[in-house]
Amino acid sequence: MTREEYLLKPFLDCEDYTEERTRAGIENHRKGFATIKVVDAEGNPVKGASVSIKQKTHDFKYGANIFMLDEFETEEKNAEYRKVFAESFNFATLPFYWDTLEPEEGKPRYAKDSPKVYRRPAPDLCLEYCEANGIAPKAHCLHYDHFEPEWLKKYPVEKQWKLLEKRMRECSERYAGRIHGWEVTNELWWQTATTPMYYDPLYMERSFAMAERYFPENELICNEGGEPFRDTFLYNRNSYFMQVERAKLKGARIDTVGFQYHVWSDPTNEERVVAKQFDPINMFKVFDTFASFNCPFQMTEVTFPCHDPNSKEAEELQAEVLRRLYTIWFGVPNMEAIIYWNLVDGYAYNAEPGDFSNGENRLAGGLMHFDVTPKPALKALRKLFNETWRTECSLTSGEGGTARFKGFYGSYDVEVTSELGTASCDIHLQKQSNPNQVFTVKLK
Repeated sequence: MTREEYLLKPFLDCEDYTEERTRAGIENHRKGFATIKVVDAEGNPVKGASVSIKQKTHDFKYGANIFMLDEFETEEKNAEYRKVFAESFNFATLPFYWDTLEPEEGKPRYAKDSPKVYRRPAPDLCLEYCEANGIAPKAHCLHYDHFEPEWLKKYPVEKQWKLLEKRMRECSERYAGRIHGWEVTNELWWQTATTPMYYDPLYMERSFAMAERYFPENELICNEGGEPFRDTFLYNRNSYFMQVERAKLKGARIDTVGFQYHVWSDPTNEERVVAKQFDPINMFKVFDTFASFNCPFQMTEVTFPCHDPNSKEAEELQAEVLRRLYTIWFGVPNMEAIIYWNLVDGYAYNAEPGDFSNGENRLAGGLMHFDVTPKPALKALRKLFNETWRTECSLTSGEGGTARFKGFYGSYDVEVTSELGTASCDIHLQKQSNPNQVFTVKLK
C-alpha cells in the first residue's frame, strides 16, 4: 500500500460509524440553544428586528506547548511565533519541569528575566504573553520523575517528598490564581527511576493529595502516554484505567484524565503503528470506558510526523490525518481540550535546533516549518475552529421579540437593528443544565 492508503485505511474502514458518532457528539456536547429577546426602552418585546450573531471565541480549548516563546535564534522568528500562536490557539501548555525551573536549589526561574534555558521559557514570561492574548495557560507538570533536578538526588527519600511539597507550595502561592489547570503526575510507566520517590507504592496518590492541599480550587490532571490507543484495549483491565481507578479509590482527587497521542513511528514501522492507533473503534472503546470516571478528558500531547521536512505530499497527508483525528476528538462528550505538542519543526526535544537527524526532530511533526511558515496542517486546524466549528447567523425576532439559535459554546457579538434603534452586546453561550439560555437586548 502507499503511505496515503495505509494512513487513511483505519478511518475509511468504519467511516459511516465514525461520522455518525462524531456528528451526534458535536451536536449534543459542543453546541447549545440560546434565545435573544429584543425589547424597547420600556422593556416591551420588539417583533421584526434584525439580529446578527457572530461567534468570537470557543469554550473548547485547543492549543500547543509554548516552549519556544522567545527561544528562537532571531527576533524575526520570535515575533512570527508570537503572532501565529495567538492567531491559532486559545490554550497553551507551560513548562514547569522541576529540573529546569529550579536548576539550583532555592533559586527558581519564575521571573521573566531569569537565566534562559532552551525550550523552557520562564513562567512569568509565558503568563504575560497568554494573558495579553486571551490564551488559557496550563502547567506541565508538578511531579515528573524523569525531570527532577540533580541537586534533589543527594537527599533521602522523605526529604525529597518534603522538598516537593515546598515546590508545590511556592507554585501555588505564585500561580494558583493565574493558572487553572495543573498536571500533577506524568508518565509513570518508566522502567527505571531517577529518584526513590518513583518506587513509592503511593506515588500517584501521595502526589495528588499534596496537590489538593495547595491547589484546592484548581483543576488537577493526570497525564500518561498513549498506550490505550496503541495496544489492544482491555476495557477496565487496561493499565492506565486501573492506575486512575486505584488512585481515585484511594482518595486521589483526579479532576481530569489526560491522554498523550504521539505517533512514535518511522517509515519502516508506521503502517503497523497506525493500523491500531488510528482505529476509531478502538478510540471509542477507550473514551467510553474512561467515561465511567465521569470527568473531563484532554488530549494533552499530540504529534503526527511528516518524517521528511521537505515533502509537500507528507505535509498534505499530515493535514488530512489531523483533520480526521481532531474531528473525532471534538465529538467525544467528555473532551475539553486538544493540545498539539511541538508547533515548529526542528526545535523539538533532545536535539539541537535544525538537526533533523536526532531526537523528536526526526519526526518533522510540527505544524510549522523550521522557518516558522505554516504547514497545511496548521491551516487545516485553524479552518476547523475558525470556520467549520464556528457559528454565525442572521435572524429576525418573532412574536415576543425572540430569536432562537443553536451555536457552539463560546462568546458572541450580537447586533440588533430595527426601526426603533440599534443595540449591540456580548453574550456567552455556556454548557450548562439549562437547555435554552435567554439573553435580553434593549434597543436604544
